[in-house]
Amino acid sequence: MIGRLNHVAIAVPDLEAAAAQYRDTLGADVGAPQDEPDHGVTVIFINLPNTKIELLFPLGEDSPINGFLKKNPSGGIHHMCYEVDDIIAARDRLAEQGARVLGTGEPKIGAHGKPVLFLHPKDFNGCLIELEQA
Repeated sequence: MIGRLNHVAIAVPDLEAAAAQYRDTLGADVGAPQDEPDHGVTVIFINLPNTKIELLFPLGEDSPINGFLKKNPSGGIHHMCYEVDDIIAARDRLAEQGARVLGTGEPKIGAHGKPVLFLHPKDFNGCLIELEQA
């Protein structure tokens, strides 16, 4: 069901410093910041030959990333995103197998302009999973 790894998301306490580290220290292709108000984050994508890294920073006081950074003040891996061909079919199949879809269960538009869903980390070995329609 899942396709390629789209990205690994890392929550960071300082978005500019993290972007500079990837750009200047590691020599990566670092994109521009983009606000995603529906998800409560500002993101920067780092383009790698085989996938992407998504840097996440809180956008506002209600951002879900605030809680993560309180528990992990230095930042850390927040989630992994896999591509699926049909997000509704994937959601329905996962729900039938007992996986919990977070939120309303309806896809939202993600940072790439495509529908996304998140799956409860307790159902996937402690890892928050994002599914993005390819």
